[in-house]
Amino acid sequence: MKVLANDGISQSGIDALEKEGYEVITTTVAQEQLINYINENDIVVLLVRSATTVRKDLIDACPGLKIIGRGGVGMDNIDVEYAREKGLSVINTPAASSHSVAELVFGHLYGLARFLHNANREMPLEGDSNFKGLKKAYAKGTELKGKTLGVLGFGRIGQATAKVALGAGMKVVAFDPFLEEANLELEFFDGQKVSFDIKTISKEEVLKQADFITLHVPAQKDYVIDEAEFSIMKDGVIIANAARGGVVNEVALVKAIESGKVARAALDVFEKEPKPEIQLLMNPALSLTPHTGAATNEAQDRIGVELAEQIVNILG
Repeated sequence: MKVLANDGISQSGIDALEKEGYEVITTTVAQEQLINYINENDIVVLLVRSATTVRKDLIDACPGLKIIGRGGVGMDNIDVEYAREKGLSVINTPAASSHSVAELVFGHLYGLARFLHNANREMPLEGDSNFKGLKKAYAKGTELKGKTLGVLGFGRIGQATAKVALGAGMKVVAFDPFLEEANLELEFFDGQKVSFDIKTISKEEVLKQADFITLHVPAQKDYVIDEAEFSIMKDGVIIANAARGGVVNEVALVKAIESGKVARAALDVFEKEPKPEIQLLMNPALSLTPHTGAATNEAQDRIGVELAEQIVNILG
């Protein structure tokens, strides 16, 4: 049976599938040619990440397809319910990339707290001519230890991010409409474990208390952070969005930065991907990455193996 990994898959995933007798094709087929390719090559399993979309037209036009798999968490690029109604299995890997996203968030937060995103731009340009000026400009950094991290969305990725925060000596407050509390277990290199019980509180309370805010929510119709939410945050707050483009109102974010309400912010996702607004790209208060939250070698290995295991379990 043939598996088309249209947006790629790790070698460990390929190995796991080939060991079970599957043929894995990693050719990237253009979206408009995908239906023909699937039918002509008798593809049984279509694996995607965020680049390829799987809508009703493709599902209807490819009767030989049995499984649609998403390497990652969010499945907004797949018509999931429709596919399941048509008898297809739709799978994803919600846990595989949680820690990778958490580490990226903290890369941004540590960088923002110490102006690394600015210093890394300016040092190559002015490091020899304006060393003292740059030193003065970036000398008012803050520590994360002892500060409060507000987590909006306390699912797997939110909890993974909270664990990193706890390890860094931060207080964690969290909001999640579907979860009252979570037990977080931190594991250390020598086998020791420490448990924390985090009870969720209201969104408003999280926004009021947090020195740093991170979003880990699914795509939705309305903004999770808009002008009203910015207004109740602490002055000088630092925010990170590595969830989905469109959960933070980017226009309101720029205004909040200009007013001083938000000191600095990190964006890994954007309302207009793959062409983010130029006002964001040029804003010196923003630390930016091109949607790479889950993009670590370790996460991609876990994603590949997890998809392979699910495929083998479903198809035998």
